[in-house]
Amino acid sequence: MKVFFHTLGCKVNQYETQEMREMLKKSGYEITENEQDADIFVINSCTVTSESDRKTRQCVRHYKNKYPESTVVLTGCMPQSFPEMAKKLTEADIVLGNRNNSKLVESLSEYFNDDGRVLHLDCHKSGEGLISSGITDFEERTRATLKIEDGCDRFCSYCIIPKARGRVRSKPIEDIQKEVAALADNGYREIVLVGINLSAYGKGGDLDLSDAVFAAAENEKIERIRLGSLEPDHITDELIEKLVKCEKLCPQFHISLQSGCDKTLKKMNRHYTAEEYAALCDKLRKSFKDCTLTTDIMVGFPQETEEDFSDTVKFAEKIGFEKIHIFPYSRRSGTVADKMEEQIEKSVKGHRVAELSKVADKIRTKFLKNQIGKTVSVLIEGKQKDGEMFGYTPNYTPVKVMGNAGIGSIIDVLITDYDSEFCIGKLI
Repeated sequence: MKVFFHTLGCKVNQYETQEMREMLKKSGYEITENEQDADIFVINSCTVTSESDRKTRQCVRHYKNKYPESTVVLTGCMPQSFPEMAKKLTEADIVLGNRNNSKLVESLSEYFNDDGRVLHLDCHKSGEGLISSGITDFEERTRATLKIEDGCDRFCSYCIIPKARGRVRSKPIEDIQKEVAALADNGYREIVLVGINLSAYGKGGDLDLSDAVFAAAENEKIERIRLGSLEPDHITDELIEKLVKCEKLCPQFHISLQSGCDKTLKKMNRHYTAEEYAALCDKLRKSFKDCTLTTDIMVGFPQETEEDFSDTVKFAEKIGFEKIHIFPYSRRSGTVADKMEEQIEKSVKGHRVAELSKVADKIRTKFLKNQIGKTVSVLIEGKQKDGEMFGYTPNYTPVKVMGNAGIGSIIDVLITDYDSEFCIGKLI
């Protein structure tokens, strides 16, 4: 039988989709990238916003209505967080929480044998370990994403993720080494370490994030280690001193900000001030050559005034982020922020997104322009029909170059120009 996957959400979800793909392949299922060929549809859901839930429901209904004879599986964060909502989505023949992804093959057998709806929605439990079968490939990608941490203990006032993912838990070092070896043997030269709260790796034990980085870097076939999104208050001076010793670590850090206004940060239940965040950025740029800093900023949080928003804009200009992911606050049932007074109008949030985007684009353009004249190494991600290749440098600068290098190879390029999205270079 042929299986089609539809993945919503973050890189952790993408990793878990790969895990499920490999589980199914080992059990004799065939993975297809063409939905018209599929007998089974697996929707790996996100629930970070109410809009994410809407998209999940839309996907489930779309596949069942278009292919009524197919089997539809719903898994991921939405059914984990809102099991009653998921149960009511009757178009899904099988419903699993993300804690039950490992039961996918078993659930399919159960469904086909009994011809009845299957529900496995176990709750996350305090003290549970990180359940992972591991991966050996990361199909259709030139870099491999490796989940080393799951769960979050932060309880930001806008976020449902602790409910969706449980508490912080970490993958053992030996499992990281094993997966990296398998990925390296399959030709991957860059590994991206990810987690729900990646910088909390090792919490409750004797390890920290640097131990995972060095475990991945010790494989001789791997040339680059990249980190996923990080929380600022977990990046200590001690951790920076350890990380800087890893020559394979890419000097690009995505440090979640959310707001540059202390008043708003406090209401969000973030555990740092703007001043502390700025000090961290300064340390990272001084410690890592060619360091780039990217971030997430949320606008229109409840009670955010124009002055508060202005503080965020000024802070973004002060730090000079090389790239900013900007998004409007979205109410999420089950969170503290959903019940706050003075919710911001959609039109106001839209205006703030547009205003901050102009500032971010200006900073981005300046950064791309400043790369002219530099010689950089580029991991080739893809090719265009006209022979143009594109890829990323260690600090995640996007580069276009004419040539004929293989996808997944790392080449040296001289930056000669830039456009609105890429630096432009020539092969050396």
